[in-house]
Amino acid sequence: MLPVFRSSQFLQQHVLALSEFYQEHAIDPSGGYFQALLPSGEAQHDSVKQLVSSTRLAYIFAHVGLREQNKAFLDLAEHGFSYVENHHFDPQRQAYNWLIDGDCPIEQTNYCYGLAFVMLMYSAAVKVGRSSAKQQLAATFELMEQRFWQQEWGLYADEASADWQTVSDYRGQNANMHACEAMIAAYEATQESRYLHRAITIAQNICLRQCYSTDGLVWEHYNPQWQVDWEFNRNDPKNLYRPWGFQPGHQTEWTKLLVMLSRHHSADWLLPCAEKLFTYAMEKAWDHQYGGLYYGLAPDGSVCDDEKYFWVQAESFAAAALLATATGKQAYWTAYDSLWKYSWQQFCEAKHQPWWRVLSREGEVMDPLIASPGAKIDYHTIGACLEVLRAMQA
Repeated sequence: MLPVFRSSQFLQQHVLALSEFYQEHAIDPSGGYFQALLPSGEAQHDSVKQLVSSTRLAYIFAHVGLREQNKAFLDLAEHGFSYVENHHFDPQRQAYNWLIDGDCPIEQTNYCYGLAFVMLMYSAAVKVGRSSAKQQLAATFELMEQRFWQQEWGLYADEASADWQTVSDYRGQNANMHACEAMIAAYEATQESRYLHRAITIAQNICLRQCYSTDGLVWEHYNPQWQVDWEFNRNDPKNLYRPWGFQPGHQTEWTKLLVMLSRHHSADWLLPCAEKLFTYAMEKAWDHQYGGLYYGLAPDGSVCDDEKYFWVQAESFAAAALLATATGKQAYWTAYDSLWKYSWQQFCEAKHQPWWRVLSREGEVMDPLIASPGAKIDYHTIGACLEVLRAMQA
């Protein structure tokens, strides 16, 4: 018998079960979190720490701790905040180390994507009352403005060398999407209008201006003049951070963000755009034979990557619930139930366990780790449940 996926009790139970798994198995007593875990909880590559996983777990512990009024989770959030502050941050470079092995930085390339998650983490630190957090949030925002913001385009560049001297020609929507997410969180934590204004600017430029030449859909890759690059990574469609093709999961992740923005901003384009992106993903990328959303679609609408990723399903059920509560349309709850049913049976194996990272089209587990290097921890799944709970209660 299936759970009632729209039940707040079910969602709370799922959030707690996942959070308690990380509480039990992911805490590195020497600092930070173990980021590659087997289903048994055994840590792999235990000395390697990646910036996005470090910030995401701290963010999750903070928000679950706040929701549950659980001091143990809040203490684990502080464990993560201090690690990012003292180990990932390099005061000499005024930058964050992307990858650390023990105390040794092993990759120092600067990514806007990484700074977005530092901002997201410090927004959570503000909410839990960390004394220095508001200043650290502001400092990270200023760093992004100084190093990546391109005023003439109203968007962020993507990547810079370790010494900040060279900015890559690559432009991508993904870093901007997560920057938008961070700005919304920063605004909700501080009520400072500059963060909301920046979020609106990013959303409008990605979801309206940049979509003029892509039939209203969000493409991933651009050249320095923000023109669509249809060929980037065409021969590497499974690239971890920059896959080729339309990403159904990013259409629905933008859906979620646009609905979140509509709580604070009354622009009349937000909800129609959110609905269009979500409808495209569900109509074009739903696997009617095996269930779930495909990972990638080619520009002609054909499937270019038929694997099923955990974060795509999670972001999509969150988007469905937010649209349902914002519009009152029952069809979105129906989509929510379908996404959860597939995820519960395939990614969770019908129990409150950390989700598998990636499945084949037919449902075969493709990665034996349930937390793996490259930011693949349960940030999307826990965060999606928290957003659905928030929407329901609102």
